[in-house]
Amino acid sequence: MIIIPSIEIYLDSVKEGLVLTIDPHRPKTLFDAKESAEKNNEARFQLVEACYYDYTFSDPDFSFRNIGASIVKAHTRYKHTGTLAPNIFVGTLTLPIIEKGNEHLSADIELEVQSVKSSYRDDYRDMLALITEKCTDLLLQANSSVSHHFEIDYTKSNQTLYQKFAFIKSIIATDEFAEAIHRIVIAPVTQWAEVLEKKDIRQAKRFSNTNVKEFLKGGKRTGLPDSHYLRTYGLENLPQRITSTRKVDSVDTPENRFVKHALETFLKFSSDINNVAKKGSKLDRESLLLTRELESQLNHSVFKNILRPTTLKLNSPVLQRKEGYREVLRVWLMFDLAARLTWIGGEDIYSGGKKNIATLYEYWLFFKLLDLFQSIFQIDPIDISDLIKETKDGLNLQLKQGKFIALEGVYDSGSRKLNIRFNYNRRFSGKQNYPESGSWTTTLRPDYTLSFWPVGISDTDAEIQELIVHIHFDAKYKIANLSDFLEHNSEKELDEEKIENQKGIYKNADLLKMHAYKDAIRRTGGAYVLYPGDKSINRKGFHEIIPGLGAFPVRPSKMDSGIGELKGFILEIIEHFINRASQREKLAFRTFDIYKQPPESNNEVNEPLPENYNNNRDLIPDDTFVLVGFYKSEEQYAWIKTNKLYNFRMGSDQGSLVLNKETVSSRYLLLHTIGDSDSGKLWRIVSKGPKVFSKDDLIKKGYPLPSHDNYLIFQIETVNDIEFKNRKWDFRKLNNFLGGRASAYPFTASLTELMKTKIK
Repeated sequence: MIIIPSIEIYLDSVKEGLVLTIDPHRPKTLFDAKESAEKNNEARFQLVEACYYDYTFSDPDFSFRNIGASIVKAHTRYKHTGTLAPNIFVGTLTLPIIEKGNEHLSADIELEVQSVKSSYRDDYRDMLALITEKCTDLLLQANSSVSHHFEIDYTKSNQTLYQKFAFIKSIIATDEFAEAIHRIVIAPVTQWAEVLEKKDIRQAKRFSNTNVKEFLKGGKRTGLPDSHYLRTYGLENLPQRITSTRKVDSVDTPENRFVKHALETFLKFSSDINNVAKKGSKLDRESLLLTRELESQLNHSVFKNILRPTTLKLNSPVLQRKEGYREVLRVWLMFDLAARLTWIGGEDIYSGGKKNIATLYEYWLFFKLLDLFQSIFQIDPIDISDLIKETKDGLNLQLKQGKFIALEGVYDSGSRKLNIRFNYNRRFSGKQNYPESGSWTTTLRPDYTLSFWPVGISDTDAEIQELIVHIHFDAKYKIANLSDFLEHNSEKELDEEKIENQKGIYKNADLLKMHAYKDAIRRTGGAYVLYPGDKSINRKGFHEIIPGLGAFPVRPSKMDSGIGELKGFILEIIEHFINRASQREKLAFRTFDIYKQPPESNNEVNEPLPENYNNNRDLIPDDTFVLVGFYKSEEQYAWIKTNKLYNFRMGSDQGSLVLNKETVSSRYLLLHTIGDSDSGKLWRIVSKGPKVFSKDDLIKKGYPLPSHDNYLIFQIETVNDIEFKNRKWDFRKLNNFLGGRASAYPFTASLTELMKTKIK
């Protein structure tokens, strides 16, 4: 492939002297592929996607017809000149030329648009081959309800035929298949066979019944001597030559007959496609190349001495195990089903000769991720009726951008069971209110979503109770380096975004999109880019593996796709979910606990409070509790201030302290005495919990006249926060205050409730 500064295409067939000139905006983005174009069935002159090119017709009466997608941008005034912008288009670009005045279509010019990734040809072939393999595997399932037996209708549209041909070509026109045939022809399986031949009777050693008959009836005879002992048996002469058998090494085996039959079947399909394809079309050229390749393989001398098969012994150990033969058997088993496949999403892949590698990568990843998740989780086998449907055009693969597919299963670790759901194109609506599932803002649709929630609860209830976690993945084929790392989002724009994301002008927005998923879609644990590179990043949100953001390389390679690193990451996530004491579990519960009820309209604290930093970092008024206690005399209060202790009665008697969560976790103590209507005696509780003191223990501490056997003691200290200085609260307005003779009973209140009773 030669780099050229510009192209001059002579169009004498349209008009004598007409020349089309194309100049690139960027150097090294225009090529003459004269040598390799025919091999790859590509146009000779080649551009690069996402680059711009100026074009000019030498005659101003000629111009390009607009083919949509803003690829041709003619000059506003001078239509014979303009700009070519391939954008995401990869493959053969057909540009129709029209003549001014009658808009007559004069000719088509074909240019090839290369992908920015040098490996795109191999990637395209390998990804389409894997999709074909997975689809045929589905159709071969024992529980498949789809009928396999009907003929291909070659009268269908070229688009449908091209889809069928693309599936077949992806499994036949491969280096692996060519290598398999090569292995067979250089070392074919042979067997001993008997060959009949005429042999001099004098060299014969053994005679069969047939030979004995020839003694009597054979032609070209020679007389026996008078003394020969056979004359006594009435034989006067013998044939000069008799029929003999000889064992030879023959290639005419059932296995080789099968290989020849398979090649002839493939050749007939390719020839039939070529016969009905529009002459000069991409389908015509590609099918012709495949036909020639198959004819070349069949013309090998090995196949000349092989007869047609009478039976197909598909259970032959040679076909199932020997290199070369097993590959041909696998392709042949796939062929019948692949020839019947069409694909509603195929228009995104190869319509009009294009090769949309980025979209194909997304479809390819669906099957790679499905294989990965099925190897880890007990995911139910995919329902073939959902993925492949019988239509008038054949068996139609339903995989398509924007079409939702979900597969469910279970993961059992022994200590915990989790429901698993693998979603393709799940929409998270922005119209749902919390706690429903969805997005906080606009509708979002990640390519793939892996959801986890406990067994025993529905996914709807799990959403409401903050028990479900979503992990999102987006396919980004065009990203070659993480440093390369577009936006929008109404429902209509979701599909437009796919196009925008593939224009080859990537910025940090691809990772920012992962931020959007993580922050906008409720209960998201992580969002990750999948791209065909070689470097991964994984950023943890806090201390644990999720929440997180990052990217993982998954390459369309048959040798090392890099899926192993992603598998290790998924296994780490599973280990994380098994840990019931994880910070994520705590955060999920806190979220549920806080938001399970909408706030009350009067639940406000506008009074001055200590700022919640340093020692007061956990000062949340609703979760901070105040113990309200009673002292009966000034003597007792003096003892409290001196010893920094306060005692509550223990036991089942009325007035004893009830030990509940609020009591044990109380942070402040408000004291009052007989006749008080309010109080400003606020103390901070510094002990981690109450201690038990006996009557004797209190007497030793100088407590005046204890009347019960045991007490609960809290250690306290003076409150120094300026916000509480010289403040009083009307404790009688607190909900748990009983009044009357029970006014001395201890009780608790939240700091929020207490601050509402502050005396102005």
